[in-house]
Amino acid sequence: MMGPLPVVAAFFGLLSFGMPIFLVLGILTAALYILSGEPLIGVPQVIIDQLNTTTLMSLPLFVMAAAFMRQGGIAGALVDLATAWLGGIRGSLGLVTVVACTLFAAICGSSVATALAMGTILLPAMLARGYPRSFALGVIGASGTIGIVVPPSLALILYGIVTEQSVPRLFLAGLLPGLLQAAVFFAWVWYDARRRRFPIEPAMPFARRTRVSLRALPAMVVPVVVLVGIYGGLVTVVEAAALSAVSALLISLFYYRGFRLADTLGVIADAIRTAGAIMLIVATALAFGHWMTISGIPARLVQFTLDHGFATWQFLLAMNLLLLVMGCFLEVIATLLVVMPILGPALQPLGVDPVHFAIIFTHNMEIGLIHPPVGLNLFVLSTISAAPIGEVVRGIFPFVILLLGVLMIITYVPALTLWLPDLVLGAATR
Repeated sequence: MMGPLPVVAAFFGLLSFGMPIFLVLGILTAALYILSGEPLIGVPQVIIDQLNTTTLMSLPLFVMAAAFMRQGGIAGALVDLATAWLGGIRGSLGLVTVVACTLFAAICGSSVATALAMGTILLPAMLARGYPRSFALGVIGASGTIGIVVPPSLALILYGIVTEQSVPRLFLAGLLPGLLQAAVFFAWVWYDARRRRFPIEPAMPFARRTRVSLRALPAMVVPVVVLVGIYGGLVTVVEAAALSAVSALLISLFYYRGFRLADTLGVIADAIRTAGAIMLIVATALAFGHWMTISGIPARLVQFTLDHGFATWQFLLAMNLLLLVMGCFLEVIATLLVVMPILGPALQPLGVDPVHFAIIFTHNMEIGLIHPPVGLNLFVLSTISAAPIGEVVRGIFPFVILLLGVLMIITYVPALTLWLPDLVLGAATR
């Protein structure tokens, strides 16, 4: 049986040559099966069996909904809504960014999509009003990360599939931590704006504020459809995903008119390419996870931890450090699909609630999205602003410190994560 160190070395070695993650996982998995004497003939059936899940069907539909919203004018409506109610406060465009990113994240479920959509709209506006570019890039990039933890989060859907946890319960678990992160960012931007005397946007008259708010109401249909539908028992997660895609398409086409009917197929094609890439990674990762299970590595991890007397808090601290390092080099989905087949079976024997760990995991991935050298949000913002990566990193550094503080709260105050799902869905067996 091949030990863990050669597996890790081979994994990062192949990645360093620029090989796509699905090929790395596929080649490594095939090699592991051959070297361990396991027959390869059953691997395709394992992949097909594990892909044949209704929950996984929701993923491409949520990706499609996010594509419609990103290009359909919904992001602009949410920015206008936040601006209408935050005018008259110093640094209000920075505060608008935090609020608008939170609202958009609650609709699209993707951090990169949130950073891209909000950056395209808000960055030119902030620069025109005299905000330092590094600050503008920092607040947009950091606020964009909220998309990975608040529902409907694509990362939480995949986590639920890999660890066999309830996706509705995971969605609820991410809500309060996501709002905590938004509140911390809001407080910091408010403080920094007063300290550096950023501009004050004029307050809107009440009548205009009302008109802007009414115009933004259709944009909020998507999260209402998802959350009320799922937790009201009206639809399944897959049905909610389909409804979100349809409603996002109709609102974008006929209300905000962000793209024409003739452009719809192009938007759908972009979404299908994104979803197809994710599904390729998922398929190879499922085979990798199956090998991990039959190899006994998770069981040995549990036994090693118990034999050395590690407390639960020590295990969680070690996992945070590991995930923060991995987040520097791998994107979210790759990290999840590599790590969770190993950690998933080990959590409950070590006294860690898998739902609680889901939010710990996703919050670590948030930090990875804005942490050099491979934070995706850093490259998104550098691309749309033509700013060097170093400038983006300088602007985002204070938010990384804030995120680390929030991570400690999430890790060691499990009630923040578990209270809401237990209240709405009943206490889970732990």
